[in-house]
Amino acid sequence: MSEQGGRLSGYRQRRDHFFGHHAHSPLTDGQRSRFTGLDYFPERDDLALTLPLDESGEGVGEDVEIQTTDGLVKPFVRAGRVRFEVSGEPVTLTVFREGDHGSLFIPFRDASAGTETYEVGRYLEPQGRPDGTLDIDFNYAYNPFCAYGAGWSCPIPPEENHLNVTIPAGERAYRDTASG
Repeated sequence: MSEQGGRLSGYRQRRDHFFGHHAHSPLTDGQRSRFTGLDYFPERDDLALTLPLDESGEGVGEDVEIQTTDGLVKPFVRAGRVRFEVSGEPVTLTVFREGDHGSLFIPFRDASAGTETYEVGRYLEPQGRPDGTLDIDFNYAYNPFCAYGAGWSCPIPPEENHLNVTIPAGERAYRDTASG
């Protein structure tokens, strides 16, 4: 197993343990009693990317308000955009920052939303590198807590981050084993 694969496996084990056992899990007690683990796409090395952040486009540096699932808004700053290809298709995603110096955030909705993945979209938290590029690994794409039940306030990926391609990496949609 590669170093990346070992790190990803450990991340997934910690995430499953949190969801199944932690008091702050978004799952209800009933859901936790049935929980056997989250469903993930197989690891994709080609979707672990190091990309330059284009900070030159329209709207970069502007404050934006992203709608949330509970009808409110959450403030972000448009930090820039990243460009890459998925299955030969060009993709552009906007990278947001929480406040002026907060963490980076990519909320996105790809073509798998509503079928293989959570219908609203998924999230990524890219990591900045000393050379100014970003590590963006879609194997770590995750569902917001809203995917697991009501009562959460989650940013909805804005239109500029709606993709026509499928990104087959990261978490799949949560399927509770209870029917009804």
